[in-house]
Amino acid sequence: MNSINCIVVDDEELARSLLITYIDKLEFLNLVGEAENPLEALSIMKEKQVDLLFLDIQMPEIKGTDFAKMLGSTTKVIFTTAYSHYALEGYELNAVDYLLKPITFERFVTAVNKVQSNTTIDKLDTITIKSGYDLHKVKYDDILFVVSDSEYVTFHLKTKKIISNQRLKALEQELPSSLFMRVHRSYIVNRNYVTGLKGRDLQLSDVIIPVSDSYYDHVKQELF
Repeated sequence: MNSINCIVVDDEELARSLLITYIDKLEFLNLVGEAENPLEALSIMKEKQVDLLFLDIQMPEIKGTDFAKMLGSTTKVIFTTAYSHYALEGYELNAVDYLLKPITFERFVTAVNKVQSNTTIDKLDTITIKSGYDLHKVKYDDILFVVSDSEYVTFHLKTKKIISNQRLKALEQELPSSLFMRVHRSYIVNRNYVTGLKGRDLQLSDVIIPVSDSYYDHVKQELF
């Protein structure tokens, strides 16, 4: 089952704590942060991939509904609020669900199961890449290779490049090993685009990718 990265955004600590308790009970939900307001949530989303927000509506400074309008379509939202009159506005924003406080665990499970069913198919052959404040949904087949430079990685796609603030080791665990392979401390390649091995260099058509000594035997065995 695919893991869904989520954050809880609510100005009330007790409300956040309850949702975090519920999240911890479901293996496919991965809590990557909590925030008292949308500005804190933006900071988290700049650093980490977030698939789902549990978003309170009535908050100081920025309402949850206004914040939802700022998000890309790849980020799912489940609204949480004590006020039922916000429900219509929430659904108009294409929210996955609308949870009225106090939220029971059974109702919570119903909401997140909607997210799971909607995203499982989407994630079978795609990855969401965060670049600055932008999110890019990219098909695995469009990725030729990925190269690391310190805390950043560059995805070399068929038609463009995308730079993302993440480490190659974490990305290696996220990408399916049936399609992608680490061949160097700085490179991951798409197996389907490897056309040759010349000395210690992999060929991806006219692109040359170095192979580290520590990976060489494994690369030769797996790809040739």
